[in-house]
Amino acid sequence: MTLRPPLRIPGITTLPPSAPGMRIGLFGGSFNPIHDGHLLVMEETMRRLELDALWVLVTPGNPLKNNSGLPPLAERVRAARARIRHPRVRVTGFEAEKGFAYTWQTIRFLTRTLPDRRFVWIMGADSLADFHRWERWRDIAAMVPIAVYVRPGAGRRALASRAAATLDHAQHDERTAPLLAYARPPAWIYLQGRQSTLSSSSIRNGAPPRQA
Repeated sequence: MTLRPPLRIPGITTLPPSAPGMRIGLFGGSFNPIHDGHLLVMEETMRRLELDALWVLVTPGNPLKNNSGLPPLAERVRAARARIRHPRVRVTGFEAEKGFAYTWQTIRFLTRTLPDRRFVWIMGADSLADFHRWERWRDIAAMVPIAVYVRPGAGRRALASRAAATLDHAQHDERTAPLLAYARPPAWIYLQGRQSTLSSSSIRNGAPPRQA
C-alpha cells in the first residue's frame, strides 16, 4: 500500500467532528485555488442529497497530476475555510496526517473508523470521465455511494465513460437523491443543475468567471 510521509499540522489535519447516523458528503481535491464552482457544487449537493454535513478534503496532491507547483497544504486549507460560509461545511487536510496517497485509502479508513456514519463521495462529471484511472476505483464504488454533479462540456464524456458503463446497473434515478446516503454501494447518481465554467486551472491562467 502506497503511503506518503505523515504530515501533522495542528488545526489543519484534524478530522471534523460528527455523530452516529449523520449523512456526510466527502468532496476531495487539490483546491488550487478553491473557487465559486466548488462552492456551487457544495451547495447543490448538500441541498439535493439532504446532507447533514459536507467535508472538504484538501489533498496533499493529486496522483494523476504534476504537483510540483502546488501551494502548501495549510495554505490551501486556510484559503478554503476563508471562502466557505456554510455552517455545515468543514475543511480538513486530514489525509496528510494519515499519509494517504489515494482516495480508496481515505474512504476505507473513514468507513471502517466511523461505520455508523453514512458517507457519500461527491465528484464532478469531469472526474467520472476519468474515474477508471483512479487507483482501485472499483473498490471506491463498492465502499460508498457516489454523487456525480454535472460539469459544462463533460456530461457526454462522463456518461459514456468506462466507469459509467461498468456501474450502469448501479445508477439511481436523480429524483431519489435524498435517499442516496442510505443506498447500499455500489450506487451512484448523476445530478443536473446550475453550472459554472470555472476551474482551478482556468483561474491560475487568468480566465474570467462565467456561470451557466
